[in-house]
Amino acid sequence: MNLFLELRRHGKLAEKRNPMFEKNKFGKFWIYLMGIFWAGYLIFFGVLFASILGDGAREPYHYINAGLIFIFAFDFVMRFAFQKPPTQEVKPYLLLPVRRQRLIDFLLIRSGLSSYNTLWLFFFVPFALLSITKFYGIGGVITYCFGIWLLALVNNYWYLFCRTLIEERIWWLVLPVAVYAVIALVIFLPYPNDSPWFDWSTTMGEGFIQGHWAVFLLTMLVIVLLWMVNRSVMTGLIYNELNKVEDTQVKHLSEYKFLDRYGELGEYIRLELKLLFRNKMPKTSMHIIIVVVVFFSLVLSFTEVYDGRGMRSFIVIYNFVVFGIMFLSTIMGYEGNYLDGLMSRKESIYTLLRAKFTLYSLAMLIPFVLMLPTIIMGKLSLLTCVSWGIFTSGCIFFCMFQLAVYNKNTIPLNAKLSARRNAGTGLQNLITGLALGVPILANMLLILWVGETATAWILIVIGAGFIFTSNIWLKNIYHRFMARRYQNMEGFRDSSE
Repeated sequence: MNLFLELRRHGKLAEKRNPMFEKNKFGKFWIYLMGIFWAGYLIFFGVLFASILGDGAREPYHYINAGLIFIFAFDFVMRFAFQKPPTQEVKPYLLLPVRRQRLIDFLLIRSGLSSYNTLWLFFFVPFALLSITKFYGIGGVITYCFGIWLLALVNNYWYLFCRTLIEERIWWLVLPVAVYAVIALVIFLPYPNDSPWFDWSTTMGEGFIQGHWAVFLLTMLVIVLLWMVNRSVMTGLIYNELNKVEDTQVKHLSEYKFLDRYGELGEYIRLELKLLFRNKMPKTSMHIIIVVVVFFSLVLSFTEVYDGRGMRSFIVIYNFVVFGIMFLSTIMGYEGNYLDGLMSRKESIYTLLRAKFTLYSLAMLIPFVLMLPTIIMGKLSLLTCVSWGIFTSGCIFFCMFQLAVYNKNTIPLNAKLSARRNAGTGLQNLITGLALGVPILANMLLILWVGETATAWILIVIGAGFIFTSNIWLKNIYHRFMARRYQNMEGFRDSSE
């Protein structure tokens, strides 16, 4: 416990001494504000479900207990968007008499104590107070909510195990998909009576309410098992990161010779391609983006889940904008590892910015191609896809590239678990939120005002205007960057490993 408290104190001190600490305050305020919003949202639904389900033949908690798998499956998916894997800067402790497994245990404890694991209690506490108190009293509410928190811990460590493996190899995504596919098969297969899964889930919920020790013991054993599995996996991965085991395993080497004809611009495009395909962090991000776009495209194409015009528009916008958000929200962050070398050549930063804009604009072809099934199925027009590709390359990228002036936080290229914690700045969070939120709102208003076809042409005109003037605003970004280059370089050095 002393070691845990000491490591926690070190983490707090590291955050305060980080050169980005002052800039992170707005980001934290935004996170707290959104947390309060979602807490209120869940409280509302907890009260609503207790009231609506109370009119049925069974008690409300019977229905909720039978559907716990759906709640925590949704929670598992949402963790990919809102919960990052825990990290710990391990190197400073390797010279001290501290076992490496103790550091891993600290990561797992910190993950278990994350406030995210208490989020669903804002739904279950008011629900339990309204539906359980009259039969089991406050004691039943307390034991039930404690059991729900234990299930959240199970989900947390299950997610952590899957997320760690997926970030190592994208093909591990098959594991959670297969698990939930088997569960869905068990649930929806025809049975003479109800699915045995619902009976088992209801019995477990009843056990939590009545305080049966066997149910709590079984849940804790699952937590311990997942803890041990996570510890084993993380120990091996941290060893690889610290010893650079994979740096010597180059499976495929390409020099992108076709870029030679484009001179210096081609050289910097080559540099960006090598950054994306030869380093673990950007390569994993790229794989995850492609998987997400493929998933949404297939769901939109072959199901009726998102056939509403609002959701269809949201998915189209998200599929295009997510490329810019994932890579350009941290623009210059990866280059912080070798910025001194870039600064040694005249106007290399301007050429680098041009190369990034050219490459990521061409990358808009990826979501366009992945959404061709949606166009073929007639659920989306070709003009709408083209318009959002052009608008994203022009207007959205113009906004995201402004962060090149202000970002000064180095992002490790390969270290994940052993890296120091570097939170995004408030400006990053603000521009990222606006880059996704404002187009969605503007698209809705324009469609209501002038119709879908006219909206697409308006987006094309706006996006094309920013594309054709890209040399002007890229030079402006370059000059502003150079005006504060020493401040940025100091930040990159201070935040590097």
